[in-house]
Amino acid sequence: MIEYGRNALGEGAMIFEPVTIGFPSRDRMGSEDYPGANIGKNAILRSGTIIYCDVRIGDGFQTGHNVLIREKTTIGSRVAVGTATVVEGDCTIGDDVRIQSLVYIPTGSWIGDRVFIGPNAVLTNDRYPPGPHESLRGPVIGDDAVIGANSTILPGVRVGEGAFVAAGAVVTRDVSPGTLAVGAPARFRPLPPEARRCR
Repeated sequence: MIEYGRNALGEGAMIFEPVTIGFPSRDRMGSEDYPGANIGKNAILRSGTIIYCDVRIGDGFQTGHNVLIREKTTIGSRVAVGTATVVEGDCTIGDDVRIQSLVYIPTGSWIGDRVFIGPNAVLTNDRYPPGPHESLRGPVIGDDAVIGANSTILPGVRVGEGAFVAAGAVVTRDVSPGTLAVGAPARFRPLPPEARRCR
């Protein structure tokens, strides 16, 4: 394992080399003594995982291969992040979240508890790229929401608690709790009974 900064890795971790933790952000480059990553117990970090500095992660965390988690991100417990997923800086991810392979989560995103994000989903934070950094607004994904494969969530959109974004949907405006978003641009329908998640 390659380490930068001051890292804390809980007991019971399984590390499959090469893994890098505490990688310096632009602000930390050139420094030696800075807060690295703090990862809880029983982590599984598969080869190619890179976790930047100033990251806090709970217990039972696991990654697929070639996962990138950028600085100032907070992740809860029992979270799985799939192969080749990118989580940019300043993100918050709750407990019991499942993020599948090839997902992109931009700076400033907020993801609640028990969220499922399908493969190739893209969250965005810049409505008119390339905009000034101050204008970046990541999406907000409420507790128990489901984001389908190949869907796109536009900047600042709020996906409500228990909402379901269908595969391939392009979500341009807020999704109410317990609602199905389908199509491009997404239209809203009542959530069918078979799509309701067990709580």
